[in-house]
Amino acid sequence: MHELLIATHNPGKRREFAAIFDGLGLTLRTLDDLGIREDVEETGATFEQNARLKAEGYLALSGLPTLADDSGLEVAVLGGAPGVYSARYGGVQGPAQLQYLLDQMQDVPWHQRLARFVCVIALARPGQPTQFAHGALPGVIELAPRGSGGFGYDPLFYLLDYDQTVAELPAELKNQISHRAEAARMARTILEQW
Repeated sequence: MHELLIATHNPGKRREFAAIFDGLGLTLRTLDDLGIREDVEETGATFEQNARLKAEGYLALSGLPTLADDSGLEVAVLGGAPGVYSARYGGVQGPAQLQYLLDQMQDVPWHQRLARFVCVIALARPGQPTQFAHGALPGVIELAPRGSGGFGYDPLFYLLDYDQTVAELPAELKNQISHRAEAARMARTILEQW
């Protein structure tokens, strides 16, 4: 195996994986590189199901071994919500989405605001069972946004070990400790076995 499709249109995601997979001798391709415009619908009820749908769907479209990921935020007191609906939670995006989450938790005391970022990577190749890599980053949902870095829920996601939200961390540190980085390191181990 010399080529691996990263099931994304985001060139930044390819760069992230390229750094983690350095030395494996892989040429990473994106959907844009291959001219794939079709979307594989994420109809699964779990991160693992959605990652599998994308990995196996884009494997079928490209013929290349494929890596796909699904990730999001799980808040314990909300029963794991927003979960797989993190990107469209509350039917809003951007700052309005942060406010929607805060509104859902307005009466929840700080010590009960436990949460985690989750990432599941699916690796699919022809004629073999799909394999998975998992990563998680535990934290607490803040009472108000803090920091200007990152994206999504980062300004609300407080890390006890660092006394900062993810949006306050230097990007280099975030990329070392994130749920996606943990899953990608596990995915590297799987690729080495391939």
